[in-house]
Amino acid sequence: MKFFNKVAAAAAGFCLFISSIALADTVKVTDVTGREVEVNVPVEHVILGEGRQIYFVGALDKDEPFKRVVGWRDDLAKADPETYAAYLAKYPDLAKLPTFGGMKDGTFDIEQAVALKPDVMLMNIDAKTATEEAGYIEKLEKVGIPLVYVDFREKPMENTEPSMRLIGKLFGKEEKAEEFIKFRADSIAKVTDTLAKANPKKPLVFMERAGGYSDDCCMSFGNENFGRMVEFAGGVNMAKDIIPGTFGTVNPEQVIASNPDQIIITGGNWEGYVPGGAWVGVGYGADEKEAQRKLEGLTERPAFTGVKAVKDGNVHAVWHQFYNNPYQFVAIQQMAKWLHPDLFGDLDPEATFKELHERFLPLPYKSGYFVSLNASR
Repeated sequence: MKFFNKVAAAAAGFCLFISSIALADTVKVTDVTGREVEVNVPVEHVILGEGRQIYFVGALDKDEPFKRVVGWRDDLAKADPETYAAYLAKYPDLAKLPTFGGMKDGTFDIEQAVALKPDVMLMNIDAKTATEEAGYIEKLEKVGIPLVYVDFREKPMENTEPSMRLIGKLFGKEEKAEEFIKFRADSIAKVTDTLAKANPKKPLVFMERAGGYSDDCCMSFGNENFGRMVEFAGGVNMAKDIIPGTFGTVNPEQVIASNPDQIIITGGNWEGYVPGGAWVGVGYGADEKEAQRKLEGLTERPAFTGVKAVKDGNVHAVWHQFYNNPYQFVAIQQMAKWLHPDLFGDLDPEATFKELHERFLPLPYKSGYFVSLNASR
């Protein structure tokens, strides 16, 4: 009864702002799962199903990235502490923003969500199964809260553009969304057009996911996410025929037997999850010398024994969070430079990322997202 009493109270509260809803247009939008959802747009109150969704919210609401956000999941401070700290310094009221647990781990508080009276809730597609099993969609629908899915993680090279268009529609920022999409497409074309013309030999690339996060080796990517980005950058993803889905694991013997030409490891500051871990702390304003030192330490693991990439110094680290936001094109440019330095000597991923910040993002750019054991790259 407690839940239904709160639901009834929240539903009654909706009458208090019915006039603002009347000013909005009720439209049907299609999310990345193909669901048609009715939403009053532009939305004014949004719950972010993941804190890292601020990566795309900030790209559309540059001047006031939190103006619509009434609550969000509590992952950003641990998953990307430097970015969280930068936002907190610029927007101190962020500390008061209500936070949620996750749907996948069963800690999401639906009663709290109802009390915040959001116009829409944005969920990542990887939480779809847990969301449906718990009946959250139906429970939210009963009190007039639509839920839509976006995706920058499971199939980012396919779903980034429709996700950004969807959010642009919800926010009343369609033109800004299209501007971002064009910038992204043009940035990727600088790589793919050059590769199509030159048709170079493609190096074999082992893409390690979150190297050093645990003692186990080795998490990697199938033919999606960073695995697909490797292909866009002109490489062959070593694990694409080993891992059937987006994410999976290869054993050390497979790495040694495959003898990759290049190794790229995703990293970040995961002190909040694994204090003192061997992870490579690349990210916003990271200490690149320390990151390089830790990257070198990872090459001493048994999985990399005698591997060509290690012998040649072609071991690199890239910010892990590119796997879960619409900025993947920056990572593609950097990987292309690592894989084909002769072709992409004039390509400047740092300049691309800086331009992204200047045109679209609330924070000033700080380097630290990439390190390499090959000083010339």
